Amino acid sequence: MIFSSTIFLVYFLPIFLLIYFLLKGKKIKNAFLLLSSILFYSWGAPKFIFAILATTTLDFYLVKIMSNASHEKHKKLFLILSLFLNVGMLFYFKYCNFFIENFNALLGTFGSKQIEWTKIVLPIGISFYTFESLTYVIDVYRGVHKPLKNFWQYQMYILLFPKLIAGPIIRYHEISDHIEDRCINESLDSKISGFMRFTLGLSKKVLIANVMAAEADRIFSIPLNDLGTSTAWLGMLAYTFQIYFDFSGYSDMAIGIGKMIGFKFPENFDNPYTSSSITEFWRRWHMTLGNWMRNYLYIPLGGNKVNSKLRLYANLWLVFIASGFWHGASWAFIFWGIYHGLFLVLERAFLLKLYSKIGKFPSVIITFILVAIGWVFFRSTTLADGWNYTKKLFLLKSSDTFYLLNGSSQLFYIAVLFSFFILIPKLNKLQDYFYNRSSISPSQSIIFSILSVFLFAVCLGAISSSGFNPFIYFRF
Repeated sequence: MIFSSTIFLVYFLPIFLLIYFLLKGKKIKNAFLLLSSILFYSWGAPKFIFAILATTTLDFYLVKIMSNASHEKHKKLFLILSLFLNVGMLFYFKYCNFFIENFNALLGTFGSKQIEWTKIVLPIGISFYTFESLTYVIDVYRGVHKPLKNFWQYQMYILLFPKLIAGPIIRYHEISDHIEDRCINESLDSKISGFMRFTLGLSKKVLIANVMAAEADRIFSIPLNDLGTSTAWLGMLAYTFQIYFDFSGYSDMAIGIGKMIGFKFPENFDNPYTSSSITEFWRRWHMTLGNWMRNYLYIPLGGNKVNSKLRLYANLWLVFIASGFWHGASWAFIFWGIYHGLFLVLERAFLLKLYSKIGKFPSVIITFILVAIGWVFFRSTTLADGWNYTKKLFLLKSSDTFYLLNGSSQLFYIAVLFSFFILIPKLNKLQDYFYNRSSISPSQSIIFSILSVFLFAVCLGAISSSGFNPFIYFRF
């Protein structure tokens, strides 16, 4: 079940909110929220809910024992056991197929008998809740916060359905107060502005991302021999806007649902395509993943506090190779991480100075094109497919006939507008009006409510009339 599905919008969300708001008492609300989260996940992956419940149960007690251990060696032992449990589960489900396939390919070159292996199905959202489990155990070990005493509160932290499938990736201490009691945040303003945030995200997903997805799928399915340069660029741009509005829209929906029930989730996107460098892009794109990588990988490796630039560059590259591999078990994803790591290193070496000389606007254009080219590999099934498509972007074909957008040219321009509108001084206030309000007046409540209902109805109609409703990050 995903947020943009009919069953979620028509049945699950309205019924959940109605019952949740009618319930009195924080304990019964938490119990209902946990049961709803289990049902939400079970709907799409009934076999895997037991694996999650089992590992989170074991993890809870391992962390508790680790915290109570009197000797540092014992603490490290239970830390390692917890890390092994979480990383081992992620490795088995997400990466076993990749390593077996590559090992069999190596055996094939020597004419050896290949390993027989049953394909493993990937549990939905495993990368996101695994990272949150790792966050919890490492932060307890570091003394950032104490371990939870209440087992059910830990289960709710991991299984909380708004952020379960695709984030944001949330550290426990960021919502610890809200897990126990969030009555103070459950105001009418929060419900209205939360629903507004949800419908804005739903609109980004359904009205923009889905349309861009259809164009991207159509163009990427064209045989490479028939693909011209201008059409290849159009396909790349369609996917570039698809992935942004798809993922940021889903994050908006998660933040909106959280706000309606009293949680304040961290922001996950901040207009990343307006970045004037790859370094800035990663401060604006999937921000919670970037924070995770910085706190739990980059800084432990030494971060910026290293003795040589070579070591600094190696740390940056390692982090982004890991980021690529986290996104998916294929060489195309790994190369995508290497690609971004390369430009981060080049920016540290000299590109940032160059960008400062040429000015913001040219830097934004260059960065956007570099990011868009990287998305080609992110979308490609294999590394070879990514290379072959990228070649088409630069091998001018004189007989190329420009591919016409299939009735979606207006939405393409809207995607461009909403990707870059904060660069226009007067329009950036629009974002603050809808996204960054601490309170809303009675008149604004009316405006928000009417607009939210209208957008919700339009999106529901669009979903009902079309069976095409992909979600890129669902498989991660």
